[in-house]
Amino acid sequence: MKSKHFTGILWPKSLSKPSFLMKLSFFFFVFSSFHLFAINSFSQNKVTLNIQKGSLESIMSNIEGQTPYNFVFNNDELNIKDKFDINVIDENIDRTLKLLFHSTHITYTIKNKYIVLSKAKNQNAKYTISGVVKDVANGETLLGATVLLKGTSIGSTTNEYGFYSITAPEGNYTLIISYLGFTTFERAINLSSDQRLDIELKEDAAQLDEVVITAEESKKVDLSTPQMSVAKLSTKDIKQIPVVLGEVDLIKSIQLLPGVTNAGEGASGFNVRGGAEDQNLILLDEAIIYNASHLFGFFSIFNADAIKDVKLYKGGIPARFGGRASSVLDIRQKDGNSKEFGLTGGIGAISSRLAAEGPMFKDKGSFLIAGRASYVDIFLALADESSRAGFYDLNLKTNYEIDGKNKLYLSGYLGNDNFNLGGLFTNSYGNLSGNLRWNHIFNNKLFSNVSLIYSRYNYNLEIPTEGIDWTSDISNYNIRYDVGYYASDKLKFDFGVNGIYYNFNPGKLNPLDANSGVNPEKLDDKFALEAGVYAGLEHKISDKLTAQYGLRFSYFNRLGEQTLNNYTNKLPVVYNEELGIYERADPISDTNYGKGKSIATFNNLEPRFALSYQLNEKSSFKASYNRMAQYLHLISNTTSATPLDVWAPSGKFIKPQIADQYAVGYFRNFRENMFSIETEAYYKTIDNRVDYINGAELVAQNTIETEILIGEARAYGLEFLLRKNKGDFTGWVSYTLSKSQQRTPGGAAGGLGINNGKWYNSNWDRTHDFSFTGSYKLNEKWRFGASMVFQTGRPVTYPNGQFIYNGLSVATYSERNADRLPAYHRLDLSATLTPRKNKNRKWQGEWVFGIYNAYSRSNAASISFGQNQETGVTEATRTAIFGIVPSVTYNFKF
Repeated sequence: MKSKHFTGILWPKSLSKPSFLMKLSFFFFVFSSFHLFAINSFSQNKVTLNIQKGSLESIMSNIEGQTPYNFVFNNDELNIKDKFDINVIDENIDRTLKLLFHSTHITYTIKNKYIVLSKAKNQNAKYTISGVVKDVANGETLLGATVLLKGTSIGSTTNEYGFYSITAPEGNYTLIISYLGFTTFERAINLSSDQRLDIELKEDAAQLDEVVITAEESKKVDLSTPQMSVAKLSTKDIKQIPVVLGEVDLIKSIQLLPGVTNAGEGASGFNVRGGAEDQNLILLDEAIIYNASHLFGFFSIFNADAIKDVKLYKGGIPARFGGRASSVLDIRQKDGNSKEFGLTGGIGAISSRLAAEGPMFKDKGSFLIAGRASYVDIFLALADESSRAGFYDLNLKTNYEIDGKNKLYLSGYLGNDNFNLGGLFTNSYGNLSGNLRWNHIFNNKLFSNVSLIYSRYNYNLEIPTEGIDWTSDISNYNIRYDVGYYASDKLKFDFGVNGIYYNFNPGKLNPLDANSGVNPEKLDDKFALEAGVYAGLEHKISDKLTAQYGLRFSYFNRLGEQTLNNYTNKLPVVYNEELGIYERADPISDTNYGKGKSIATFNNLEPRFALSYQLNEKSSFKASYNRMAQYLHLISNTTSATPLDVWAPSGKFIKPQIADQYAVGYFRNFRENMFSIETEAYYKTIDNRVDYINGAELVAQNTIETEILIGEARAYGLEFLLRKNKGDFTGWVSYTLSKSQQRTPGGAAGGLGINNGKWYNSNWDRTHDFSFTGSYKLNEKWRFGASMVFQTGRPVTYPNGQFIYNGLSVATYSERNADRLPAYHRLDLSATLTPRKNKNRKWQGEWVFGIYNAYSRSNAASISFGQNQETGVTEATRTAIFGIVPSVTYNFKF
């Protein structure tokens, strides 16, 4: 049987252009003739068939022999394998075909003498296309890549492991995949069955030097996604921001975003939307990091050469995260180059770094090893200084692809700091973490990940003159199971469970030698179990309206083995009305809790909700609400974290912090996505916030409940972010107007509470916070960067008078945090020289010249008050850490 084709009617070119009447007459003649032909054909061409279990090919051949018709079809489309039964006697062709193809996937049309067969389209049929998106240059999975069916609102983004899945009605589409800094991928697809399509994207060479690169399609999806209050930075962003001493720093970079402030000059801690530093959950490849600083906060522990992706969730936090009240900083390490071996590194003013990566396991996996170390000790030794300071860290990661559906990851981090002040004391502290993960793809809609995680933070202090050796640490074992289910083009589920076992060692005192006279002492170890189960749903209600629902149930059990004091009326702090101060209560008895016995249990429901309404292709409105429960507390009365700070679990005397946050925002792209604006307003309340009585003694304190009162906190503000995303000049301007306050009434302890029970400014309150970040590409050799920061000075408590008691001058103080340090501001500059590249040369390098605090502003880290010994006048002394700091760094890649 031969394949046939047919053509339409053509008007002869030799004739002159017909009149309208001629056209109408001709059309009527053709239509009438075809109609009469069809009637005669259906009535006169009779078919007789009696076939059982026959092939369709033989039946069609039989029909062609009895009629003037020929069949036309595409065998690849129909994929005919079934057997057919038909029994007709002297039946017309139309009736015969209806009986033949009844209850099959085949449909037919009759055109002249041709019977055209095609696959019947099921209007309700939907199919799924899924896969993994990678970087073609190194095989790194790309998380957050946008996957979209062109001309539709059907799309998704890749998850943390590069996996995507989208479902759409049967049909022909153009698949578009875009990612920041990469060329957009487009491919025509026929979605007539479920498909697996892994994609590798190419880096966009024309856009490599831009600070922020925004793909148009990606922005459209961002507008419709309910997720808000999320800041995302790439390593390219981070490396182009000038920082202190030329050391690339992730934490310093996010402090330039709205809603994020620094804890002080040179400090590595950060505060988000008026929250305390301990209310930030910091994750490195899912492992909890308790102290993210090197050299007491001048640098962070994150090596930019080892980092792939950084996301800061300030609000609208997904249900899979829990345990902190303010934010989540989710940091993902690189997987390692699976295509070829490579080296990257840099030599800076105080430290150097080197990263190696390449394929392994016969190209079924890859590895990454990144190390960084400081050499401040060398300069101190050359200056004949007896003090020493230094740090190092090591990032490790490897992966192995078992098959197309299973992949294993193993990652780890090790870092440590050492400081010696002229032999007076020696201090060391550091982090250790490890994570073993298994990714499994059940099918094109169901993805899962299992993680086994260990994390530890330790601290050591030696004071030779006192013969003291002090150590403390906190460690946890974490197991989590997360599942993503891409149900349809309108519904996406994620759900999971995790459990964390904590071991707190608040401190152990040992004598340095037998003659020190120091008695060994050990603070009570503390143990706890935290568990959570969550479910989330992203629901595309319409083309303009999308909602995100989430619910997390958290459980916390404070465990023995420990002996706890009992107090009169269960009050560890009491108010002395005669002196007008809070005092430590005396215990009346104690209770011993055996190993594994429950001291206190807590559980909380944590609802999450987000909504996005896309006003048009360029703008959208979003709103969110989330509740977070925090069961760990950082016991510290300093403005920023120090290594000596102690983490304490909720328990008999300390309840978990409960945070509720509401946020609304307006987002707009304009000038063909060259510019974007993000504006958000938020309001947050926190219950059970720990506060400290005046004169609290927190160091080496075994009964911390006698030093604290429980209060509440609130924060609210307005954030503004303007980005320029394209062109030789790129960057952003951010501004935050906010308020952060705390209130601690006396409660059952009596008295009016801290600050007479009135709201007072928290330590991290910054009314105005403005920053500018820009990068300008002059040519292929030179690129310039600048960042400027202005912040309202942080709150402090100043003395407001003094009196003489027994010949001693005693200061009196104003209300807590009623005063402020002077405003903080500085300008940082950088210039990057990239020598002309030889494409045939593997070694590539660049020089980065930087100036931190370009106009040498003496920003006050603190102000102290003392009496001049000669004049007897009380004087204020400003302490500033940095003046102008130049730096030079050489970065290389091989």
